[in-house]
Amino acid sequence: MLYTEGRPIADGTAPDGPIEDRWSRRRFEAKLVNPANRRKLRVIVVGTGLAGGSAAATLGELGYQVTSFCYQDSPRRAHSIAAQGGINAAKNYRNDGDSIHRLFYDTVKGGDFRSRESNVHRLAEVSVEIIDQCVAQGVPFAREYGGLLDTRSFGGAQVQRTFYARGQTGQQLLLGAYQALERQIGLGTVTMHSRHEMLELVVIDGRARGVVVRDLVTGEIETHLADAVVLATGGYGNVFYLSTNAKGCNVTATWRAHRKGAYFANPCYTQIHPTCIPVSGGHQSKLTLMSESLRNDGRVWVPAQAGDTRPPREIPEDERDYYLERMYPSFGNLVPRDIASRAAKNVCDSGRGVGTTGLGVYLDFADAIGRLGRQAVADRYGNLFEMYERITGEDPYEVPMRIYPAVHYTMGGLWVDYDLQSTIPGLFVIGEANFSDHGANRLGASALMQGLADGYFVLPTTIGDYLADGPFDPVDADHPEAVRARADVDDRLRRLLAVDGDRTVDSFHRELGQLMWDHCGMERSDAGLRKALGEIRALREQFWRRVKVPGDGEGLNQALEKAGRVADFFELAELMCVDALHRAESCGGHFRSESQTPDGEAERDDERFSYVAAWEFAGADRPPVLHREDLTFSYVHPSQRSYK
Repeated sequence: MLYTEGRPIADGTAPDGPIEDRWSRRRFEAKLVNPANRRKLRVIVVGTGLAGGSAAATLGELGYQVTSFCYQDSPRRAHSIAAQGGINAAKNYRNDGDSIHRLFYDTVKGGDFRSRESNVHRLAEVSVEIIDQCVAQGVPFAREYGGLLDTRSFGGAQVQRTFYARGQTGQQLLLGAYQALERQIGLGTVTMHSRHEMLELVVIDGRARGVVVRDLVTGEIETHLADAVVLATGGYGNVFYLSTNAKGCNVTATWRAHRKGAYFANPCYTQIHPTCIPVSGGHQSKLTLMSESLRNDGRVWVPAQAGDTRPPREIPEDERDYYLERMYPSFGNLVPRDIASRAAKNVCDSGRGVGTTGLGVYLDFADAIGRLGRQAVADRYGNLFEMYERITGEDPYEVPMRIYPAVHYTMGGLWVDYDLQSTIPGLFVIGEANFSDHGANRLGASALMQGLADGYFVLPTTIGDYLADGPFDPVDADHPEAVRARADVDDRLRRLLAVDGDRTVDSFHRELGQLMWDHCGMERSDAGLRKALGEIRALREQFWRRVKVPGDGEGLNQALEKAGRVADFFELAELMCVDALHRAESCGGHFRSESQTPDGEAERDDERFSYVAAWEFAGADRPPVLHREDLTFSYVHPSQRSYK
């Protein structure tokens, strides 16, 4: 048995009425905490990326006592810093027809009608406030000649709504959040713990009340308690081993919460980014993203004939296939990521891929350089071109870039209601760690938007509504549940160290990642997913018999860190395959080979699968429990998604 059926789940906090009024109503109806009482309340925030950093800074500014954790050596090294291309906002500075409703529409459609309307409309509303907040912080957005903020296009939209800072948008936005966070640290409202990793959630009387963390430098296990816990720990794309994520990105914080009762929603929804530097060999431990913004001016093509190995500049125009422009004339190279990725895979599978492996397509800037001049292109993308040349040894001003799809983002995550609260009261989940806003496919430049929307504007309102029911009974590290949580961490670390096998952690992770890429990657099938489940379970059993973790737990031990994360990836991988297997339809980034239109596009099955799949942990070696949250559409009616 793959899973059992549970009771349906519903979001009981989303207001009804006109969609444009719902967030305003929720903000007004939310209970408030007066400033004197905020000083008595403690909140733990795990993660310091755009979501976690902005949340901790804002909660500190409001007067709460905040304890913040990150496993990096500095909050500013969170993976949000790696985002390149931009952040969406419906400001309509270009006067090109954009609006809050159009951003809402594009996002619901881009997610293949598998997201909540209420959440997406709120995101579109808040987007306009984010830009003002960041400009006030001094974020150096690009500006056009007259001094106004500049924008550009991203996939899935026909308007220019993406604000950017060259190819460093994530870095600049994170520095804005970081300086706000550091201000609160200086004022004493936020206590920062870097080089600490959350390894367990403390649940007392049914509420999230704290975390157990490991000091990654000293090895000390610590218990920290509070009135509420916020997880802002990012996505789980590193389950595939090779991804565009930083090597430290993991699922442990959210998976530990899942095992304590937080439902995990839509884990099979993973995004493959179409614009990454192709794999060059077995030595690689991660892949490098080339911003989607490059598709504004770069044209994607492959040779028209299979087996054509001539250098790209020797292939005449009439012997090239600009396949995205041919297949999707309305959007061209700016189709959404899932569509561009599958199209690249298909042309490579037909024998027309480029490069030594045949797993690549060209991203060519010759037309843009001829039209705009080299300097204009350098002004827009210079740091990205520099990065590409350093990695590949090729000058993209002279020869086309070679790109291929790679795992980038995860739309699945812990289930949350409209207030961003999980199924565990007092546990809030924000940014990429939750599932709530993107459906089955995230539009480019929307991750930064969601992270900052959650942290700066949504969570500070909704967590206040929860905390207004306090003060909660005081608890300390001697509470039986806190002691049990710490004992579970100690036992898990001892088990990993005691195996003393003959295989490295990385060897298991690489093998797991290849299984996931082959069977739960760009294309999934019933047979492939069932095969993957059997092989993942066998590999997990082997991991616990043969993994070698040198050293001990007393002090710095990066092998031990990785072993704990990979152990959780094994369990997550099973749930991802179960989720992908049960969802016998194609939608967005989840493409089942058995469910496609005659021309190879994703074919949804709205009658059977128009729901969020929220999975409950039922215990070790027991099948998970599926709870369905039905999706209703009153403003953007589901239709066959077309970008032609």
